[in-house]
Amino acid sequence: MKKRIGIYSIIWAICLAIFNVASFVTPNESCGVSKFNGSFWVGYFFITAAFIGQLVSAVIALNEKNVNKLFYKLSLISVSYIGLIATLIVGGIFMAVKPLPYWLGIIICLIILGFTAIGVIKADVASELVNNIDEKIKEKTIFIKALATDANTLVKCAANEDLKKEAMAVYEAIRYSDPMSCDALDGIENQIKNEFIEFNEAIHTEDIDLATEVAKGLLDLLNKRNQQCKLLK
Repeated sequence: MKKRIGIYSIIWAICLAIFNVASFVTPNESCGVSKFNGSFWVGYFFITAAFIGQLVSAVIALNEKNVNKLFYKLSLISVSYIGLIATLIVGGIFMAVKPLPYWLGIIICLIILGFTAIGVIKADVASELVNNIDEKIKEKTIFIKALATDANTLVKCAANEDLKKEAMAVYEAIRYSDPMSCDALDGIENQIKNEFIEFNEAIHTEDIDLATEVAKGLLDLLNKRNQQCKLLK
């Protein structure tokens, strides 16, 4: 995280330095008009502010430790970057073309920075909403995902082909079950958990008769759960 921010800050500082060199190293007089007039300083001020805003947006995005959150936050960098480019173009025109009314530069640059700020805020809010939705989906799918992982382990642990066949049937049924859970499914999911515990014991004790009987019950419960999922949608 710190490395990402450090590298980005170095690139940002180089770009800002190039902008400042281009601004102050160019000749002071052009067409008999000093470049250090009101419109020049308006352009310079707003471009510098856009650079700072872009860095702040990038730091907020790159500061995320979670990979998914970082991915969603990248939109902050994109929006602030577009705002920076637009400000560079408009601000650069007011810095280079003389004489232009400074008040016009203030108005146009303020509009650009305002829309950029709104865009960054909206992108940040949207990224949080999407991340919250992802977290809720993870919570609601964890039952089937965890059960599928355990069932797959049972297939590998089965001591013979008969046990492996029963374990594979249960694993396939779980694997292709509706992944979404909800409070209304708590009852049947608790039954599935209890049945699976018994099935797990039957596989490990190599009790084929018990494994076959419990597997049939598990398949019935999983089928009922899938039917209930359809009704709840």
